[in-house]
Amino acid sequence: MKNALIATVLVLAGSLFVQVLSASPEDDVRLYQDYFKKRFPSIDFQEFANGVYAISAQQRENWEAIEEFPPYEPFIERGESMWNTKFSNGRSYADCFPNGPGSQHLYPQWSKEQGKVITLALAINQCREANGEQPLKYMKGPINDILAYMAFESRGQLTNVVIPADDPRALEAYEKGKEFYFTRRGQLNFSCDQCHFPNSGMNLRSDVLSPAVGQTTGWPVYRSGWGTLGTLHRRYSGCLKQVRAKPFAAQGEEYRNLEYFHTYMSNGIVLNGPAARK
Repeated sequence: MKNALIATVLVLAGSLFVQVLSASPEDDVRLYQDYFKKRFPSIDFQEFANGVYAISAQQRENWEAIEEFPPYEPFIERGESMWNTKFSNGRSYADCFPNGPGSQHLYPQWSKEQGKVITLALAINQCREANGEQPLKYMKGPINDILAYMAFESRGQLTNVVIPADDPRALEAYEKGKEFYFTRRGQLNFSCDQCHFPNSGMNLRSDVLSPAVGQTTGWPVYRSGWGTLGTLHRRYSGCLKQVRAKPFAAQGEEYRNLEYFHTYMSNGIVLNGPAARK
């Protein structure tokens, strides 16, 4: 399956690397990032953190105007208050995140003890439950406040997803995420890569399709269509609905593995969340 997926994306992208029949994660990220560097040669690599606004001058102008008074600022303020408020047992988020609120660069991470991918949102709820607090809903509401604050405090750090070599289950999770990314779904029979590899920079009605690299750096995101801040897993579900496929549960294994692969593709790109998008 892995060989077929690698061959598929390279053929779709019109790449000269079509002879490559298998790849390690390191090979994957090199091939993917090199593809976009060649597709958009005038774009500084770190600009991919800005998604479609890195490649569309018209949309960037509108986005820069929005960023003068960012709609996500109230979420950051509420998230800071959450971080500084102690749990009922006297402990706090700081007891769960020894690196402080600027810990986003450590996630998603593989947990050998739990045998699964741990995203930042999952780690937040595990912290709450370990301290006798109710978990937060994963796509809307206060989860976005604490995520926004932690993202803001993590700005300037580089995406650095690690796939530990001493646990083959980590690589298996990465491969499952990759398979998800390249699998066609729904009545429209679309996969993630079809929009964001060969069609990146193309127009879909009034939208410009963003490149696949850098897509995970700015979350949580304030989307105009939502009128609020939302999580990456909310966006995953929205994409599946757009191709008329049944969404998976937020923070379920499918989305966590997808996030593991998806974020790994952006290794080396600066974190700049929270962000505003159309």
